[in-house]
Amino acid sequence: MMEKVYKHCQSCGMPMKRDEQGGGTNAGGSKSTIYCSRCYENGAFTRPGITAAGMVELVKCKLVEMGFPRIAAWLFTKNIPRLKRWRN
Repeated sequence: MMEKVYKHCQSCGMPMKRDEQGGGTNAGGSKSTIYCSRCYENGAFTRPGITAAGMVELVKCKLVEMGFPRIAAWLFTKNIPRLKRWRN
């Protein structure tokens, strides 16, 4: 069965088309269509202990560091807790 292809990383929310690596990697070496290369490598999360709230803060800080206004950073990160990785 094929993985569903997502437009945004289902861990951090980054647009998948912005991922220089074209997505993370699954355990077998194939490309992940769910998670970006910053979040997922060799079939495992790069930050296994992070929470959804932690990811929101991490991404917000990164966006501000890149020059995005705080309101834009908030808008881009407010849906992170609803992404596939964080749903229970």
